[in-house]
Amino acid sequence: MQLPFRVNDFFLVFVVVSSMSIAIIYPDFGSLFQALPIYGSMALFFLSYLSIELTAVWNALKGHSRQIMTFTIMKLLILPIILFFIFNYFAPAYALSALLLTGISTGVVAPFISNLVKGNSSLVLVVVVLTSALAPFTLPALIKIVISSQVQLSFFGMIRMLALVIFVPILAVEILRRLIPGLLVTLMKKQFPLSLIFLAIINLGVFYRYAHFFKKEPDIIIMASVVGIVLSVIYYFMGIIFFWKSSLENQLAGTVMFGNINNVLVIVFASEFFGPVEPLVAAMYVIPFYGLIIPLRYHYNIKTKNGAIGA
Repeated sequence: MQLPFRVNDFFLVFVVVSSMSIAIIYPDFGSLFQALPIYGSMALFFLSYLSIELTAVWNALKGHSRQIMTFTIMKLLILPIILFFIFNYFAPAYALSALLLTGISTGVVAPFISNLVKGNSSLVLVVVVLTSALAPFTLPALIKIVISSQVQLSFFGMIRMLALVIFVPILAVEILRRLIPGLLVTLMKKQFPLSLIFLAIINLGVFYRYAHFFKKEPDIIIMASVVGIVLSVIYYFMGIIFFWKSSLENQLAGTVMFGNINNVLVIVFASEFFGPVEPLVAAMYVIPFYGLIIPLRYHYNIKTKNGAIGA
């Protein structure tokens, strides 16, 4: 029987929680990393993008273009606004978190997660690249439209920050793939430990600045975790519903594309323009990020079992 989690997943959750805790308990130590979160997220995105090849993306896009474009519009524009107003009514303190997490790009590890749950990974791969290319523009636009009357934010500053974090690593990978392909192979072998290091650097450099707030209101950490779980449940059902008339593989892929998001980028982005609640919710989303694997595997097993019985 295949376990729902790998050992590496537990290491990842441990690094996220422990680095956040260290930053909050020892803010002076965390302040040593204050200039590094953006660069850390660029390095993390670079490492994550190593396994993605644009030729494979183009081949997959040709077979699912209409479906992919419809899904992308729902993912980046429609659902973020819907969830913002729902949360704004029931839990206004977390409405912006819902907007940011829902409107950010699908995470670059999503194709791997899709493989684990037997989803349509070629479909996921295309959406990863497409949403990564569009999110630096769509997310600031949504923020400007939805909350421009509440706060004054630099629209172009938000675009510049997101574009820097996403496009520079993609360009670097493509250049190295053509000039020094052997280096990419070496980096892929060290991808996981390097990713843990950069993730810890990001959390240390972000959460030290909110140490006083979290020590004063520790309950908010639990609430942030609950919000993340609620969002993941919504993403789960949205993925199934969106591809309800499609294949089981597409249903699983839909949930992965909604639920396995680039939450680390939200941590860095939100810490630059908002905070402290928004980076915290994004960080605690690491729990449902991997927790989604369990219901997806159950969904696959139930559907395949029913199909076998029906046959």
